Amino acid sequence: MSRKPALIKLAAALALVAAAPAPVRQPEAPIAVSIDAAHPGPPIERDIFGQFAEHLGAGIYGGIWVGRDSPIPNVRGIRSDVVAALRAIHVPNVRWPGGCFGDEYHWRNGIGPAAQRPVTLNSNWGGVTEPNAFGTEEYMDFLGQIGADAYVSVNIGSGTPREAAEWFEYMTSAQPTTLAKERAANGHPTPYRVKYLGLGNENWGCGGAMSADHYVEEMKRFAHFTRDFNPAQQSGDAAMKRIAVGWDAGSSDYTEAVMKAWHDKVWSWDIDGISLHSYTVGGWPPHLPSTGFGEDDYVKLLKETLGMDGLLARQTAVMDRYDPQKKLMLAVDEWGAWLAPNPGSNPGFLQQQNSLRDAILAALNLDIFIRHADRVRLANVAQMINVLQAMILTDGPKMVLTPTYHVYRLYVPFQGATAIPVRFDAGTYRHGDASLPRVDAVAARDASGTLWLALTNVDPDQPAEIAPEIAGVRLRAATGEVLTAPRVDSVNSFAAPETVAPKPISGTMRGGRLVLTLPPKSVTVVRLQQ
Repeated sequence: MSRKPALIKLAAALALVAAAPAPVRQPEAPIAVSIDAAHPGPPIERDIFGQFAEHLGAGIYGGIWVGRDSPIPNVRGIRSDVVAALRAIHVPNVRWPGGCFGDEYHWRNGIGPAAQRPVTLNSNWGGVTEPNAFGTEEYMDFLGQIGADAYVSVNIGSGTPREAAEWFEYMTSAQPTTLAKERAANGHPTPYRVKYLGLGNENWGCGGAMSADHYVEEMKRFAHFTRDFNPAQQSGDAAMKRIAVGWDAGSSDYTEAVMKAWHDKVWSWDIDGISLHSYTVGGWPPHLPSTGFGEDDYVKLLKETLGMDGLLARQTAVMDRYDPQKKLMLAVDEWGAWLAPNPGSNPGFLQQQNSLRDAILAALNLDIFIRHADRVRLANVAQMINVLQAMILTDGPKMVLTPTYHVYRLYVPFQGATAIPVRFDAGTYRHGDASLPRVDAVAARDASGTLWLALTNVDPDQPAEIAPEIAGVRLRAATGEVLTAPRVDSVNSFAAPETVAPKPISGTMRGGRLVLTLPPKSVTVVRLQQ
């Protein structure tokens, strides 16, 4: 029997299949973000947007300080372009002088005429010389220029209570003591104000490798003898707050020991908070590149950074056992991405690039801090300029703002606002065997009553449609800015400083519903209008 009729029938069937239109993929319904404006949460302290400036690499020298005789525009040696950029993001506080550098810092090396200051060795970071040109007066001048408060860490590792006490008498005494007169002779008759006192730094590690119990005994001595000597700054909101060393994200023994001691304390010492240090590393030692990476490294780092929420929950659980009224704050005073150093750089300078991935990482962490605002009232990204997850990169007279800087500028409306609970289906972004929440959202109401919404789309390939909702309220508009870029590893360079920069975004009305379309791999902050 001939096979020709069968072949004709088969060809006709194939033609019909080829001509049939492809199935139409139905668009996903917008993700409802329900904002519970009727039940406001705790205040979002401005200080969770704090910065960290350590004597490390070009963080201070070249980043902040260029010297009075520099051709780079400056005011009393502090570079003016950096000051203007930091003022624009309303930096609330700057932690200084360290870090591991602070564990070996002796304040007298950094006061008086510059020509008479000793040159010392920075054995922690690169083995380079430390000119001590940037000391107490320069730090305080820098804070005044950018409008920030002081967060001074004292040296418990290699210092003494007497050294710390004399430093604070030098800075804060309103009486004409010998140290106050020395401060006046160095150009500042008026006492300085120190908002935060850090009682050591990583004393489980570079701060002396102390056991938790040994640290507690040292901390109590320093907490007693290191004080603000100005009566006008000893009570109420003006009173200095003491931050003890806590968890290093690997063990809770420091937190347990400090909290137990505080719970049973006597009148002669007190603290106001306890710290947590946690870096997003992707495996120790840091080896993930800050440029030229792909989706595998993107997912790996973001998945790790989301673990900050669990760290805060475990730390809070320890604190709650001893402090159920939440009198003490949790200070995340070192956090950020710690990646491989730039090729060819001094590995001790911790110099890395800053990509769109880092911006998304920053937004996710800030969202976590906001959700823990009942405990987290202070945080300091590491670090401010030229080091680790920096806000700003400089090279001689050149300066560039990083993607992380732009996130901090977008989040300015959240400083001092009131957290507003939100509910939403985060969805899932999958890559290989890894999965992450696809979107994140936080909301806040500022002092003027304006409602703000921050949204992060983690998915690097797919946009996300968001429909913000408030029960009983008709939202009419959402306007703000969105930060995204062509690739997850896009960076701002001195040659191309606007590759990752915010652009305007607004919602649209669809069927009587306000809808925002978030681009892939983006951070968005909008003002909601009724």
